[in-house]
Amino acid sequence: DSYRFSSRSAANDGSCLPGLFRPFLTDTMQTPMMVMNVNTQRETGRAAQLGNIQAAKAVADIIRTTLGPRSMLKMLLDPMGGIVLTNDGHAILREVDVSHPAAKSMIELSRAQDEEVGDGTTSVIILAGEMLSMAEPFLERNIHPTLVVKGYTRALQVALNTCKEIAKHVDIEDTASIQELVKTAVGTTFSSRFGNIVIGLAVDAVRRVVTYSGDRPEVDIKRYAKVEKIPGGEIADCAVLNGVMFNKVPTHAKMRRRIENPRILLFDCPLEYKKGESQANVEITNEEDFESMLRMEEEYIENLCSHIIALRPDIVVTEKGVSDLAQHYLTKAGITAFRRLRKTDNNRIARAVGATIVHRPEEVRESDLGTGCGLFEVRKIGDEYFTFLEECKDAKACTIMLRGGSKDVLNEVERNLQDAMQVVRNIVFEPKLLPGGGATEMCIAEALSREASNVEGVDQWPFQAVGQALEVIPRTLAQNAGANVIRSITELRAKHASGGCRTYGIHGHTGRIADMAEEGIWDPYSVKVQTFKTAIESACMILRIDDIVSGTKKPKSN
Repeated sequence: DSYRFSSRSAANDGSCLPGLFRPFLTDTMQTPMMVMNVNTQRETGRAAQLGNIQAAKAVADIIRTTLGPRSMLKMLLDPMGGIVLTNDGHAILREVDVSHPAAKSMIELSRAQDEEVGDGTTSVIILAGEMLSMAEPFLERNIHPTLVVKGYTRALQVALNTCKEIAKHVDIEDTASIQELVKTAVGTTFSSRFGNIVIGLAVDAVRRVVTYSGDRPEVDIKRYAKVEKIPGGEIADCAVLNGVMFNKVPTHAKMRRRIENPRILLFDCPLEYKKGESQANVEITNEEDFESMLRMEEEYIENLCSHIIALRPDIVVTEKGVSDLAQHYLTKAGITAFRRLRKTDNNRIARAVGATIVHRPEEVRESDLGTGCGLFEVRKIGDEYFTFLEECKDAKACTIMLRGGSKDVLNEVERNLQDAMQVVRNIVFEPKLLPGGGATEMCIAEALSREASNVEGVDQWPFQAVGQALEVIPRTLAQNAGANVIRSITELRAKHASGGCRTYGIHGHTGRIADMAEEGIWDPYSVKVQTFKTAIESACMILRIDDIVSGTKKPKSN
């Protein structure tokens, strides 16, 4: 009562109060400080972690039904109105548009798995989703994510050691066993109904393109095994050519269309008069100058062709253009010419026929010619003409010709063929196998439950949880086959616990327990190991996220 306030503002800021009360008022009545933009959304702590887990589970649920030979197909509509029919996990997730950052991270996993080993894209997403699902109760019990990650990492090491113990070596030269293995990988896909055709194509194609640098094999199927899809005919007409084919015809109608044992010359430069890179103007004062200019152009082309004709090639292929005058000179010399070929096709021809791609016609030598081709022929398939270079002596490149009823069927067969070729490639790199049908996962789960007694403290719970999460693979296989899931998994668990039944798993067609070694169901070692590594490491990464900040930056004004 003894204090009088001179004004309303003075009362508000406490400036007229004694020093004892002033700090108290300024601290409690201060406005909150805004560090971030008001448009920024932020999730922190438990809410962010649980949100990430839910997003990962949602992505895994999309493709859960596409695992195994009894899998369901997904129909996807792209923004342009096209339809994709597939049960390939990577192809499905590539088309799905998601907004949650954790879901995007899961889809990246599928892409990484596809690029690394080309198979196991569905398994890796389902496993990663299950690993995160098993971590949810630990977070709700206030166990720190770092402890969960520590347990998961330790379990991964035990899983990799178990894989080494149960791996079986395979001979690369044994065609029957490799075909059986590819059959297991492709048996879950759409093209399995066409029998062994796709399997034979994959094995032949990979064997054609294998080269050795020292002891290490090199298999570049992306660059040197081209798939050419031609609608029409039937699947039985598919073949791996002992050489290459491309969708081009000779530049001149009178050029030869069939040559045996041709000499082939490849260029990546134009066979026409050089044009200036920038615009140039030429002033001509009299008529003779114009004629001399034309004559100089013709002489340049004639000189160019004389270098080529001197080596007596039968076929000339260039990535650039061929002028009409050059065509005339080459036709007179009995040479067949092709122009505007893709760089990738030119590289394949070079590798198949043993030629060297030349940059300047003046520098052509006899050693640059390719003489490895046995037959050159232009054939008409459907409405289009295709050029075939076949019967090559030691072709380290090939073309896989696919025929089928419609574009949709061919696209799906091509996707399955790529997967099959990746399986063969993985075996060439690392000739080891692991039992399929969820047998490897159950074996690791049993090893983890045995090892768990040696783990001390809180780490033991996440360590055991990895084993339970791995059971999702046999469980999903049984579910998709329409079997009694609980009974099958309990029986399988008992088989593995009794010892000596390491190769027992779920048969994908019947949903019953079977010995994978007897059934001949094996997976490549590199695919399985990569799946476990990717799934567990990505789950650990997502668990360690405790803050999600999303917002837009203001565009900077000039």
